Order: sequence, then C-alpha cells, then structure tokens
Amino acid sequence: MLDVSEIKTIEHDVVVIGAGGAGLRAAIEASSRGLNTGIVCKSLLGKAHTVMAEGGMAAALGNVDSRDNWKVHFRDTIRGSKFLASWRMAELHAKNAPARVRELEAWGAVFDRTKDGRINQRNFGGHRYPRLAHVGDRTGLELIRTLQDHGIHQGIQVHMECKVLNLLTDADGAISGVLCLWRETGRFMLIRCKAVIMATGGGGKCWKITSNSWEYTGDGAAIAYDVGAELMDLEFTQFHPTGMVWPPSVRGTLVTEGVRGEGGILLNSEGERFMFRYIPERFASETADTIEEADAWLTDDKNNRRPPELLTRDVVARAILAEVKAGRGSPHGGAFLDIANRRDPAFIKKKLPSMYHQFKELAEVDITKQAMEVGPTLHYFMGGIRVDADTQETAVPGLFACGECAAGLHGANRLGGNSLSDLLVFGHLAGSGAADYIEGRRGDKAAEFNPEVVAKHVRAATSILNRESGPNPYLVHDKLQLAMQENAGIVRTGEQLKEAIAQLTALQPEVDQVKADGASQYNAGWHEALDLSSMMITSLAVAKAALMREESRGAHTRLDFEGERAEWGNANVVTKKGSDGEMIVQREERPAPPPELEAIARATIEELESGTVG
Repeated sequence: MLDVSEIKTIEHDVVVIGAGGAGLRAAIEASSRGLNTGIVCKSLLGKAHTVMAEGGMAAALGNVDSRDNWKVHFRDTIRGSKFLASWRMAELHAKNAPARVRELEAWGAVFDRTKDGRINQRNFGGHRYPRLAHVGDRTGLELIRTLQDHGIHQGIQVHMECKVLNLLTDADGAISGVLCLWRETGRFMLIRCKAVIMATGGGGKCWKITSNSWEYTGDGAAIAYDVGAELMDLEFTQFHPTGMVWPPSVRGTLVTEGVRGEGGILLNSEGERFMFRYIPERFASETADTIEEADAWLTDDKNNRRPPELLTRDVVARAILAEVKAGRGSPHGGAFLDIANRRDPAFIKKKLPSMYHQFKELAEVDITKQAMEVGPTLHYFMGGIRVDADTQETAVPGLFACGECAAGLHGANRLGGNSLSDLLVFGHLAGSGAADYIEGRRGDKAAEFNPEVVAKHVRAATSILNRESGPNPYLVHDKLQLAMQENAGIVRTGEQLKEAIAQLTALQPEVDQVKADGASQYNAGWHEALDLSSMMITSLAVAKAALMREESRGAHTRLDFEGERAEWGNANVVTKKGSDGEMIVQREERPAPPPELEAIARATIEELESGTVG
C-alpha cells in the first residue's frame, strides 16, 4: 500500500511553475516581499521559450519617435486584438511596460543604444511607432539572463528538471500544495505552499509544425483546469508567419519578425512582393500602398506608412498560405524572405546575428546573399487561464497565472513584441498578487492536503510503467498532432473541427492506456506519456472553442464563417470542467469597456497626438 508520508515533502510560501520570463519576474516580486519562493521547471534554468522572442519587447519609451506614448500602445494592442483584449489588462500593460523595461536595464540588461545613449527601439508588425527595445535579435535571451541573475542572487530556490503533475487543494478548494516528479530519478516530491503562480507557457507541441520545444505541452492550462480554473480564448492560436520550412529537421523553427522590422521583404516564387495584395481595409490608412512608399520607410522618414510585411501576424500568415495555395509558393511550401538585397552584409550580421548563424548552420543558407524560405508555424497561445487583471488570480483561491499560459491581454491576435513586456508587467503583478493573497488570507500557515488524493495521483502516474502492455506514447502523440495540424490549423471549418474533436475523443482510450517500458529513472517515454493528458485537454479545449466561435477574427479563421461578426465582437469563449468531469464550453458576453479607454482605442492617431482624446 502506498504510504504518502514517505514521499519527500518540502515547503515554500509561493511555488512558481515555469522559469521563463513571467515565472522569473513573478518569483522575484514574491521573494522581494519576504516570501520563501521556489521555482519548479520542467527543463533546465535558462531553457525557456522566452529566448525565442528575439525581436524585442514593446514599451512606449518614445526614445526613437517622441510621438509614442502609452495611449498609442494601448490603441495598437486593442486594435491588434480585434477589440477582444481585456481593456484593463491592455491599459496596465501599456502604462507599466516602460517602467518594467527600465527596471530590467537597471538590473543589468545590455540593450542596443541610440546615438545619444538611450535604449534603441525598432519597428514591428502592428505597432504604429518604433517601440521594441532590443538586443540584436537575442532579446529574449538577454531578458532571461538578467532575471535569472537577479533572482538567484535574491535567494530564490530553483527545482530544475522537475515536472509538476497536479495541484493540491484544501477542503475549501484553495491551493495547498503541488505534486512533482523528478525527471532524473523518477521520484515524487510534495511541496506544501500557500499560493501557486502558473507560468508554464503554451501548448505548441499539440501541432506537428511549431516553433515550440518539447516542454510546451499545455501543462499550465490543463493542470489549472483540473482543479477548477476557467480557460478563455483558446480558439485563438497564433501561427507566426515566418518559421523555417527547410530542411525537415528544423521545420517550424522561428524566424524573428525582426528580419522584417529591419527591412526584409516577402516574395513569392515569381519574385513578386505579394503583401500589397493582402492589406485589410482597416489597415489601409496606416500601410504603404506602393513599393516606393514602403521603400521610403527604410530611410527612417517618420511620416511614411509602414510596409505591408509589418501588418499583424494573422494577416501575414494567411497571405503566405494563400500564395502557396495559388501555386506561387517557394519550393518547400512557403515564401521567400529577402533581406540580402535590402541591407548590406555588415548590417545584417550586426542586427540579426542569431538569424545569420541559424540559417548558416541549419539550412546552409547565407542570409546576407540568399533569401530564406519561411512559412507559418504554431507559435503562441493568445488564450489560456482566465485571470483577474490587477492581481492575476484565477477562479481557484491561491492560484495565479501570468505570461503565455494566462488569457486576456492579446485577445484575438498578439502584436509582436508584446509578449516580452507582457511577461515583465504581469509577472510583476502575479508576484504582488500572490503576496497580497498570503498576507490577507493564509498568514503563517499553509493548509493541509488530502493524502488519499495524493496517492490517487501517484498511482495514476506509475500505472503507465506497471501495465503489461499498451499503446506507444510517441505514436499516440503523432496521432494527436496530426488531428490538430490537419483540422485545427491556420484556417478551419466546422466540419474539420468536428473531425478533430471526433479523432481526439477516439484517441482518449489510448491516452488512458499508454505503456512506457523500462524503469522510472531517465525514462523519456514515461514523461512523454504523462504529457499526453495535458495535450489532450488543451487540444480538445482549442477545437471545441474554435467550433463555438462562428466567425473569423484575428488568428481564428473559419472558411465557413468568413469575416468578423458583430454578435461575436463582444463575446469570449470560456471553458471549464463540469462537476461530472465533462468539458463545458460556453459563450460569455464581455462587460462594457470604460468610456475613456474605448475613446482612446477608437481615436485616430492625429487625435491622440493632438491630445484631444484621453
């Protein structure tokens, strides 16, 4: 009989799950409030998806164009989200991002500089002005490096290569602990705590072609859902327009938007700069109509409208897909991204060193001489765990979420560069929210968790090793990815989504009965099997939410419901676990926006610059 008392148990005030930018910033804030703070991360410290956000972090510093301010950034974010972003979260983000970036600079981040020594900022898709503070094309890496150094010296304890299996709650349903599994030894660990901050990133590994690495299996959303948290906006899965398409070993690897931000252009197989054909009417006044206008933008004339290559990611991704379907794609099913004929080699190597080495080493392409082959890749979840804007607390007392695994800021489509400042702003608020919660409710003592529940979770995990036979977890994962890639991809129909749900439902018995051979130590197959439950919940939630939203908005494109529908413009899709264990997906009307914020979002740039609005 399993004796839970024999499982090693440690204690923290706050447990942060995930060691990307959001998790690190949340841990730093909680620790700074005097709380015993621990981070649990599935992989090694420093290996987080944050490092793939290469182009920069969006903040209205106004260093390159003094006309930029929080109101313009707020307006860009709300419009980019197709008016589905949380009004309060977008406000908090736009107002607080500059302070969080300057704070990072004070902690040692080495940003690129303007000639007069200020933090330099570059253009990016969907942003009116140059707004992205950057470190070449390695901005995410610099953010992680800086936060790690600051956090470690602050005394935060990190539990690396440790997978969180389940959250534990007390008799009132509030967080009381975490059940973990060490990847190296196969041993379990219990952490008694007063609050948990979820910062696990997205679930890109549910698709075949993705920029995400192996860790991104939707753990945060699935584990939170399992204890009663609500999920929101999961139909909005962002396909980054530019991932590598060749060779197959690196298909999906991210190609930073910084290439286009520094002047790169998209060409089809006929050598045509095709993006001019795909400018949506809502962006027409802000986007160049001709090649001459777009090329003039390279001279840094602040009055020029931005090139169409810097339209929002959903627009660019669909445009590339349309060219491929029309027979004008690159040899391997994408488009050509050319900066070689736009900038000199020294400029490219200085501004885009990672991209230069990535293509040189992985594809044997010299981007100073040749165009890159790129295509859409599943990159980011706009939806996730539903949180309170000011505290980041979920519907489960003591459970907080921030970063990509949380919903609210991005709505139907995320602007490039908003992800890194999102991590800083809402990581800070999550750490502060958890500290306030503990001071107000928990005090000095963590609640007890139920040993019988712990035993049940442990047996569920070990049953995968103890079965005599069962499906291969890697083959089951392949089936799940194929269902999502083919039926819940960049464009969707109701029939496809129903097929995805049917395939996933039929796959559930295989997920429940997978078998991993070997012992518990160093057993990659066991961990693959454990991840399948998270991927199944995440995939079903995405497909069911996408089926419910009968319109095309932002990153969610329904071929059977083209265009945005007014009746869906003020609604979110919310997913939660029913009392019978079944997944409940429902439409929920959004509250009316504050009038002063709606006025800013709908104002013209001229009105904002003149100070007549807000």
